[in-house]
Amino acid sequence: MLKTKMKNILLYVLITLFFPLSIEAQYRNPILYADVPDMSVCRAGDYYYMISTTMHLMPGAPIMRSPDMKQWEIISYVFPRIDDGPRYELLDGTAYGQGQWASSIRYHNGRFYVWFTANGAPGRGFIYTATDPAGTWKLLTRPPHFHDGSLFFDDNGRVYMFHATGHLTELKPDLTDILPGGINQQIFERDADEQGLLEGSSVIKYKGKYYLLMISMDWSIPGRLRREVCYRADHITGPYEKRVILETEFDGHGGVGQGCIVDGKNGEWYGLIFQDRGGVGRVPCLMPCTWTEDGWPILGDKDGRIPNDTTLSYMSMNGICGSDDFSASRLSLYWQWNHNPVEQAWSLTDRPGFLRLKTSRVVDNLFVAPNTLTQRMAGPKCMGTVKLSLSGMKDGDRAGLSAFNGDSGVLAVEKNGTELYLVMSEQNAVFEEPKHAISRVDITEQARIPLRKKNIYLRVAGDFTTGQDYARFSYSSDGKKWITIGSPVKMRFDHTRMFMGSKFAIFNYATSSIGGYIDVDFFDYQVLK
Repeated sequence: MLKTKMKNILLYVLITLFFPLSIEAQYRNPILYADVPDMSVCRAGDYYYMISTTMHLMPGAPIMRSPDMKQWEIISYVFPRIDDGPRYELLDGTAYGQGQWASSIRYHNGRFYVWFTANGAPGRGFIYTATDPAGTWKLLTRPPHFHDGSLFFDDNGRVYMFHATGHLTELKPDLTDILPGGINQQIFERDADEQGLLEGSSVIKYKGKYYLLMISMDWSIPGRLRREVCYRADHITGPYEKRVILETEFDGHGGVGQGCIVDGKNGEWYGLIFQDRGGVGRVPCLMPCTWTEDGWPILGDKDGRIPNDTTLSYMSMNGICGSDDFSASRLSLYWQWNHNPVEQAWSLTDRPGFLRLKTSRVVDNLFVAPNTLTQRMAGPKCMGTVKLSLSGMKDGDRAGLSAFNGDSGVLAVEKNGTELYLVMSEQNAVFEEPKHAISRVDITEQARIPLRKKNIYLRVAGDFTTGQDYARFSYSSDGKKWITIGSPVKMRFDHTRMFMGSKFAIFNYATSSIGGYIDVDFFDYQVLK
């Protein structure tokens, strides 16, 4: 059985390497139906490597690998945590929607480099490097903040950052800072058609010319779609000319803009551009990139649309999200903590085969609770099921499973005195600036039932089909008979609060005193049609 499976995998890899993507759809978009925004991709040999924004989630800056731009798997994270102040610990404010942002990945002289900025105070960047992208990444420097920057190694050995709206800054050769006396200038000005959003820099050099891709959006123009534009020049400082390279509505969710283009080893080119898609988040869409006779990249199929074969199933998400029985020596790469974890308050060894989550801080609500464990919810539909052992809970503890975002659906076990209750509620976080702190949480309780057993199964089902974006909740005492609880909760993508797609979240926190714990037996993940 195993030999047959390995033969099938090898056959698939050989087919995809020697018969690359054509201009006609051979797959269904979005190529990753989950929140994977701000993608940057480079190729090294036979594989493509991608990095995406995960902001306040830890570990951060996931590195994903693919043989064909279609099937992706997480192979590492660039960093385990960010230690830039107490807000990363959910103290004295939060880092929701901030932190690691709009990364750039490059392969240069046998090494991989990753640059990203840390949005919010103190607002400095990070440059990490590695020879093995699946291994440990080393922090190289902390350069200044650059908005939506694209790191670029030129042929002559000079290093630059394209950032903001058409700004070019030369870096020192060691990447530590801006090069004194180097290039630091605006390389183009907006034309009359670019008075709105223009950001998300991604730069390549092709046949001696510089190509800068950016997202373009102007909400003041009725009917204007989000789109991708390209600025091109013979010299790095310009003059630059512009062309719209993608402008099309896709699948009832508006335009597609911001991403990158990358070359394949057989001379083909690909575009990977994301689309805002409601509660599930910002999803990558794959398309061919073709070059015109006069040297411009054009994205999409022969009609300029997003390729999409609806007779096919969506690509598997198995490399990005999935189940975990917590029997390994470390957490699966599927998981990220909400902000920096309290390391001594979780364990895979206290009870082998279980994840133990211990309370470590008395807090008022889920949104400031440490050690909440998350992973992406996926479209078009998905379902997460968790089995919890509750015998270690203390008075005032709250533990359970959530569809987590600024507006969350929460299925929580509450221990009040010696009694246990299962409570389903909608919880809406209200933020307070400038610390992006949680000023209050508006809670609408929908159901409350007493529990008599010390083990329970909880389930969250997400429906992200067009016009839905709902999470639904159920529970079971034996894992066989399921009972619906509460009403569906609308999941929303809100850039003013968390700026992320919806997540499954396993949590345990104290409202009275620390010292309690729960044991998580398993988390079962299913992507549904």
